Amino acid sequence: MLYYLFEFLEKQYELAGAGLFQYISFRSAAAFVFSILISTIFGRRIIDKLRRLQIGESVRDLGLEGQKEKAGTPTMGGVIIILATVIPVLLFADLGNVYIIILMVSTLWMGLIGFIDDYIKVFKKDKEGLKGRFKILGQVGLGVFVGCMLYFSPSVVVKEKKQLPTAVQVELQTQNLSDLFEEEHKALKTTIPFVKNNEFDYSSLVSWIGEGAEDYSWILFVIIVVFIITGTSNGANLTDGIDGLAAGSSAIIVLALAVFAWVSGNIIFANYLNVMFIPNSGEMTVYISAFVGGLIGFLWYNTYPAQVFMGDTGSLTIGGIIAVLAIAVRKEFLLPILAGIFFAETLSVMMQVSYFKHTRKKYGEGRRIFLMSPLHHHFQKKGYHESKIVARFWIIGIMLAVLSIITLKVR
Repeated sequence: MLYYLFEFLEKQYELAGAGLFQYISFRSAAAFVFSILISTIFGRRIIDKLRRLQIGESVRDLGLEGQKEKAGTPTMGGVIIILATVIPVLLFADLGNVYIIILMVSTLWMGLIGFIDDYIKVFKKDKEGLKGRFKILGQVGLGVFVGCMLYFSPSVVVKEKKQLPTAVQVELQTQNLSDLFEEEHKALKTTIPFVKNNEFDYSSLVSWIGEGAEDYSWILFVIIVVFIITGTSNGANLTDGIDGLAAGSSAIIVLALAVFAWVSGNIIFANYLNVMFIPNSGEMTVYISAFVGGLIGFLWYNTYPAQVFMGDTGSLTIGGIIAVLAIAVRKEFLLPILAGIFFAETLSVMMQVSYFKHTRKKYGEGRRIFLMSPLHHHFQKKGYHESKIVARFWIIGIMLAVLSIITLKVR
């Protein structure tokens, strides 16, 4: 809203300093600061309110050290992250930008699913929460929305770099940088890391069917988007098992996505790094800054010993947002690396369950690969303190984020 106010003041009255709001860097910094203040100052009040309403975590006895002390800790703290993200975005972002619209809808959509799940657990005393099929239905619904918006919206376009001789490229750079790129056009293209010609077109997956098949490639694209959002959202949910792990890991992932959004939305950097230029995508940096601020502010209260848990209100929302951001900047194939912590946690559960069922069928007794899954519980069982597990997972997350950013040049 302030974005439009200062835009009006600059045009109508030439107000000094109003032009600052046209710069993504300024608005991103402002969104981050406001988000931090909201999550830390008002976060304390929200936690107190949750405690007064007796919205506490009911902990199942898994035989883990320090587990019983967590019982009664306020949950549904994901509300803090959502508010600290949404309010600065409303103030500082261009709300007409298609990517901001998609992200805001995704935030509220997944937040609502998580809130309903937590509400059932806390107030209905049902430890299972929202039935799994309804969660999946909600995630699928968001995937369909995001996929259709990215395909059908006329504002979602790309500009690819022309294949020109080096001498011509140097000459055009000194005249008009935009001449180095093709005209804006719709494309179901994404990027594959560590590959020389790293652009991949989803349409190629159906082109073999016959003439005209590419017109329906958007259906395949939507299915892939649904799969990515569902998988990443559930991965974040599984990671939220010990104090500070999900929020800290997510902040690292999202910061790396901010780099991709900034580079993809800036024609100068896109030209220098020889990557796909995605007009209007740079605006996502404002959203990401607010989101990171919310995560860091939440960590103030969520680090060991946690004063609040995010609940599914936070974890499902975080995973959904990360997936949507990666898809929007055409870096979804990087998620197994960038969100490697989520991937490892999910894989550990899948391996554990599959192996247990297989051995029970074969030997009559189920056997385990890990002492307990998800993976962080395995290390707890081995005697590591949860704060040490979290710190080491963060270090691994930082390494994976750096590796992901390096793919901009390593092909």
